[in-house]
Formats: sequence, structure tokens, C-alpha cells
Amino acid sequence: MSSERGKDIAEGSSRVNPGDQQQQPPTPSRYESQKRRDWNTFGQYLKNQRPPVPLSQCNCNHVLDFLRYLDQFGKTKVHLQGCMFYGQPEPPAPCTCPLRQAWGSLDALIGRLRAAYEENGGSPETNPFASGAIRVYLREVRECQAKARGIPYKKKKKKPTQGKGSDESSSTIHFS
Repeated sequence: MSSERGKDIAEGSSRVNPGDQQQQPPTPSRYESQKRRDWNTFGQYLKNQRPPVPLSQCNCNHVLDFLRYLDQFGKTKVHLQGCMFYGQPEPPAPCTCPLRQAWGSLDALIGRLRAAYEENGGSPETNPFASGAIRVYLREVRECQAKARGIPYKKKKKKPTQGKGSDESSSTIHFS
């Protein structure tokens, strides 16, 4: 085999032995890269707490604190109720209202961290990112930001399923 391999190299053959190349892992998708960055950022946040919080002791309160911490890096103007531009989608002038993280960004972040938690060995039952308190917080942020910008968020109504009760034989399973 080695004489044949030498001949292939000398002749410029493109035939390659499977053991000759090292497999490069595929480049992670943008989502996977962002998920890893978010996971590392959250882990660093926990380490910087006084005292540091081990991931095994992390709960939804730590996640809520992390989300509030991130607000300082936000780019979305959220008008306060006393602001003359409160409720206006496109205010005509600047104001001193704070910048916050946009609801959509926080929602996407929680989705990535929820997945990363389980991929890193956490159980779905103890996932602090899947907590009801997180869902309530996100809903409140969405509603607050919608009111501040004058954009009503309406719940989408579920479309009625067609054919319900019209043809029993197609929807009923009979066992004999």
C-alpha cells in the first residue's frame, strides 16, 4: 500500500486515503455561535457575583438579575410615563428616557440560554431559563415597551381547525 501511495503522490493523483486528512469540525452556525457566546457571558456573570454563584445553584432570580443587568447595554429608547413622548411611536425630538434591551432581543436570548442550559447537562425540570417568572418578566417588558412606544400588542387568535366534526370516519380510529 505504501508503494502505491508514493506512486499516487509522484503522479499527482487526487486519490486520498481517509486516514490522511484530519476531519475539521463544521463551522458552527450563527445561532450556535451566538448561543455559545451568550452561555459564556452568563457563566461569567455568575462568576462575577459576590459571592460567585455555581451554575448548579443558579435559579430564575439570577436570570432576572442578569436580564436587568443587560439593560445598561440596550439600544432601545423606552419612554417613561412622565415623558411627553410616552406612547408616541416616532417622537419628534430627543429625550432623557433610558435605553433598554429590546423585548425581542431578550426573548431570543432566553431561548438560546434555555437550549444551552440543557445542552450543557442541565435537566429540563430545573432549567431556570424556562421558569414561569421569566415568562412573566418577558411579557411585562413587552407590554411596557409597547405602551411606551404606542404600539399595541394583540394576541393572535388561533385559527379554527377545519373539518372538525364534518366527517367522523376520517378522524376516528377504530380498533378491532
